[in-house]
Amino acid sequence: MNYRPVSVGIASAALLALVGGVVLVQSGPSGDDIFAPCRAGVVGGGAIGGPFTLVDENGAVVTEKDVITGPTLIYFGYTFCPDVCPLDNIRNAEAVDLLEAEGIEIKPVFISFDPQRDTPDVLRDFTDAMHPRMLGLTGSEQQVKAASQAYKTYFKRQEDGGEYYLIDHSTFSYFMMPEHGFVEFFNRDASAQDVAKSMACFVNAAS
Repeated sequence: MNYRPVSVGIASAALLALVGGVVLVQSGPSGDDIFAPCRAGVVGGGAIGGPFTLVDENGAVVTEKDVITGPTLIYFGYTFCPDVCPLDNIRNAEAVDLLEAEGIEIKPVFISFDPQRDTPDVLRDFTDAMHPRMLGLTGSEQQVKAASQAYKTYFKRQEDGGEYYLIDHSTFSYFMMPEHGFVEFFNRDASAQDVAKSMACFVNAAS
């Protein structure tokens, strides 16, 4: 079975174009922003995230209110991804464990772009291998597309791979807090230590 790498550069550029307006809005003074010391650069807050209805890895229909019940780290990808998605989710799981050791609990979530292959059972096997508390979400094509649009993500299925098709997609992880919504995202260059330190700052600032 031959795989080609996911087109991360193209996907990342597409997402940056989508969130460009958010970056500009959030780059000004933030004297009343309790999270100002936690912001990495100019990005933070804004119109990312929103309502979704999906199916979890146990077959239950859930909404964003069921999923984001506390600090939550969300990643979009697919289980057949040859390298990028496993590495990013391993990084996220490590960051979650680093904070758990400090008494801070973060829920890791994996939302699949690939409902055709990523059934609840497949998702459960994937997330269990990544972290015991990671939650996998899928749904119909329409539900997945709606969730993707809410988070300004990018994905496009490659049409030349037969049943082993790949999906080009953005590779950001989104940090959500139930009373604040989206507060930060992390690119795949961030280390587990960097992600953990940033999330701890947001959690402590909100407490």
